Amino acid sequence: MKLSSQAQAFVLHFGEMGSRWGFNRTVGQMFALLTIHPEPVNADQLAEALRISRGNVSMGLKELQAWRLIELHHQPGDRKDYFTAAGSIWDLARTVFEERRKRELDPTLTLLRQLLLSDPRDEQEAQAQERIQEVYSLLEMLDQFANTLSKLEHKDLAKLMKLGSGLNKLLDLKAGSKAKKTKT
Repeated sequence: MKLSSQAQAFVLHFGEMGSRWGFNRTVGQMFALLTIHPEPVNADQLAEALRISRGNVSMGLKELQAWRLIELHHQPGDRKDYFTAAGSIWDLARTVFEERRKRELDPTLTLLRQLLLSDPRDEQEAQAQERIQEVYSLLEMLDQFANTLSKLEHKDLAKLMKLGSGLNKLLDLKAGSKAKKTKT
């Protein structure tokens, strides 16, 4: 399988971004290729296109399956497994967000709850617990907001995101209006 220069640039960049999103470069590249390729792809095709070992592809496919980002397909008369991205771009983004929440936010909230259940032994621990409570409250609000967002249809989520960028402009106007009033 030969990639166009545009597809190759996308795949390479996605690999670099993958490490920032919670998986390694190779897994990011595999995911990018599966996302933009119009047909299901098998492990040999992935290895050839990305110039990586078959073993590396196998491990990457397992990781992408654990993240619920790819789907397995079979083709009649072919014993190989074929893979595609698991849904629309919106579905994939939602899945990455949910998986990161499950892997990062949930354990943090659990730890903070446990820390807040213990009584402070001295003033220093009491002060630390106050700050831990602030962190917990913020993360809990973010979690509730994320729950709400995850239930929205992608068209409603897109509208909300557009509204969010407009909200910044409105707040800037309001801030400018307040500044004028205080000068006069």
